Amino acid sequence: MADFVDIKLTYNNLDTYYIRTSIFKYLNHHLPMFNGDLLDIGCGKMPYKHYILDNSAVTKYVGLDIDTAIVYDQKIKPDFLWDGQVMPFEDNSFDCAFGTEVLEHCPNPEVILKEVNRVLKPDGVFFFTVPFLWNLHETPHDEYRYTPFALKRHLENSGFTSIQINATGGWHASMAQMLGLWVRRSQISQKKRKILSYILKPIIKYLIKLDKNINVNFVDGQMITGLYGIAKTK
Repeated sequence: MADFVDIKLTYNNLDTYYIRTSIFKYLNHHLPMFNGDLLDIGCGKMPYKHYILDNSAVTKYVGLDIDTAIVYDQKIKPDFLWDGQVMPFEDNSFDCAFGTEVLEHCPNPEVILKEVNRVLKPDGVFFFTVPFLWNLHETPHDEYRYTPFALKRHLENSGFTSIQINATGGWHASMAQMLGLWVRRSQISQKKRKILSYILKPIIKYLIKLDKNINVNFVDGQMITGLYGIAKTK
């Protein structure tokens, strides 16, 4: 899964480069908090499985996806399927869990979050990411774009504590991501896409570099690319 953990900026991935590097960066940063049995929620093709097992104290990796999920890879199947209401696990089954770009697809996020809380052991860790600046996807199952305030409230209502939420990027990264999405996904001809990708690649790279060391505060007027964070069970 090199396009998720070893990502190089190319003309073809100007749309996904920033979001994927951000997810991997912050997942990797929090790996020291992962141990024991881990649950991957909305696992898809589990692109981080081998990296996590090779670079953390996780000893068991369990992939869970909803029974109506899009199949991204016929060769890779979730370990468990569920109906989006009750996870097929006993209380206190896992030491840690994570869900990357999943909660925006949940019609009732607190149903899922309460289930995550239930299956985690006391002082269990939940790592999450959600998009903010992103095109409609997996329609019609694209439900929300969370602000940090709403996301924190949902986590608190679901029983989580020690909640830390941060932005994956600010204004410059947002512009880079928007340019990448536009040039790779908008309705322009293939010829224009090729030419404009060539022109925009160095600009996108420069904008990402500008954003690198900026501390994003959640204040009026701030733009963000997405959110990531950690929450714990009591």
